Amino acid sequence: MTVLKNKIDFAAIVCVNRANANGDPLNGNRPRTDYNGFGEMSDVCIKRKIRNRMQDLGQAVFVQSEDRCDDGFGSLSERAAAVLKGEKNRDVYAKTACETWLDVRAFGQVFAFKDAKGMSVGVRGPVSIHQAVSISPVEIESLQITKSVNGEKSEKGSNRTSDTMGMKHFVRFGVYLVKGSINVQLAEKTGFSYEDAQIVKECLRTLFVNDASSARPDGSMEVVRLYWWEHNCKDGQYSSAAVHRSITITPKDPSRMPECLSDYEIALAPLEGLKPEILDGV
Repeated sequence: MTVLKNKIDFAAIVCVNRANANGDPLNGNRPRTDYNGFGEMSDVCIKRKIRNRMQDLGQAVFVQSEDRCDDGFGSLSERAAAVLKGEKNRDVYAKTACETWLDVRAFGQVFAFKDAKGMSVGVRGPVSIHQAVSISPVEIESLQITKSVNGEKSEKGSNRTSDTMGMKHFVRFGVYLVKGSINVQLAEKTGFSYEDAQIVKECLRTLFVNDASSARPDGSMEVVRLYWWEHNCKDGQYSSAAVHRSITITPKDPSRMPECLSDYEIALAPLEGLKPEILDGV
């Protein structure tokens, strides 16, 4: 494995077309928005999709969703206990976890389980992901839907019908910007390598592969472009904020609601000595 020597920044432009980018369970699963109407995707949501892609690429992942479980363990504590086998040395515990699971050495993890007898181990990961926000306010539509079958058998003499009412919410159209960075100093501590960084890059480029659902039909969400900056030193030639600001996405006609990506002007300001790799998404 090649040691990661240089800081990395990245940004992905995501298009959402009649899909629920990230539902809010506290608001009827409506797509998340801020008080000004801009769409949001939480960093937790984005990391979940990256972890899923890591699994698709054959990598061992610690935080697995129930429907994606590939090792037979029903909880995080079971998975940790099977690998770490009651290890009491915190440094050895963290080192073994990082060597075993890619998402731990990438994002970090807090290990605090009942069977650990009060021991808690925290790992800080080098890969940080920002909350993604839409470039323009998004328009949310809601559909009344029905289920034309009974979930349970109706009692004799009951007037209950088979139709069950429900709601489905989606973003009509939105362009979101996903931003993040990889810190070399933290990568040295977790053993996160240059090869690991390339896996994260591929996960971002293919973020919505195998992610289809009724809320996100295939093709309704896509990464249209990924920017990947590899600096020439540990601390970076520029701050992450300056790098991320070098991308500007503005509506061509501010007087109307954008309906497709071509309604935006995408510009990349040059940074002396730092040129990004630009990849098309899937």
